[in-house]
Amino acid sequence: MHVLLNSFVPASIFHDLKLKIRQPFGICGIIFSVLFINIVAKADDDDRALTTTNSPAFTGPHYGFLNWLDPRSAYEQEFFPQPLLVDDTGLEDTELEFSYLHTKANDQHSDTVTAGGQTSFGLLTLEVDVPYEREADADDSSKGIGNINLEARYPLYQFVSANGFFDTTLGAAMEVGIPVNSAVSKNTELDPEIFNDLKLGKYFSIQTILGYDTLFGGGDEGGLQTFEYGIAFGYAIPHHAFPLPGVEQLTPLFELSGETGLNEDESGQNSLLGSAGFRLDLKPIGWLQPSLGIGYVFPIDSGAREEVHWGIATSLELEF
Repeated sequence: MHVLLNSFVPASIFHDLKLKIRQPFGICGIIFSVLFINIVAKADDDDRALTTTNSPAFTGPHYGFLNWLDPRSAYEQEFFPQPLLVDDTGLEDTELEFSYLHTKANDQHSDTVTAGGQTSFGLLTLEVDVPYEREADADDSSKGIGNINLEARYPLYQFVSANGFFDTTLGAAMEVGIPVNSAVSKNTELDPEIFNDLKLGKYFSIQTILGYDTLFGGGDEGGLQTFEYGIAFGYAIPHHAFPLPGVEQLTPLFELSGETGLNEDESGQNSLLGSAGFRLDLKPIGWLQPSLGIGYVFPIDSGAREEVHWGIATSLELEF
């Protein structure tokens, strides 16, 4: 079949056709994987409830939108750690965060310092971030305040297995980037997202986020559309298991953060970064709960390797 197509279709057209086919199938594949895990776990839990007398299925009241939320979920218990590269998806109390990302590739280097805050009203989490960006290479440099990012997120559906081993939350978020007309902030950004926070057992977490980013306005990037995706793996190690002085919990983190261009000259171009690091939840200082994170950033594919050879991501979180 491949040979026949190449016989009648020019190579360039055939290559573009394959890219257009791969993009929606890749996006659907990720979404299908999340839904498939939920379905399999629910089926397994139903079987467990029928065969196990000491782990009955939960029959208590649900709540929230269409009564799809489960009061046993770890989502309301601040179980999920703050990632370093991937957008935060957890339910947060009032907190401030200061982060720094430095990346370098030959003569190119980029620095982003971000100050932000989050607070929740019931299950609705609101977030605001203000970044300062500097990008430079051997010939040119640009710097300034980036888009002011406003985000709201809310859980829509939760499922917790009878024994509590499998605990998942599916939700939606909306992020809006407001330009400040600096050298690095010219276009309004709109990014609807879906996320899934998964707890397996007592300590393991997987946070997944998918977004469809669109830039509005003039300039070279106006109208650009990008599919963004990220996944963060964490494993919580409490103090009694690994007693570090002044540390309540150590959480090793591994993250993947990527984007694929959907139109214009960026169509089909993919960039995927990885990060390996950890987060330290320190002992409270009065009413303040500090948390420190650090990770080594590295490229996964050739698209990311053009702009990043290595990097460092750090984060200081102060929870009230």
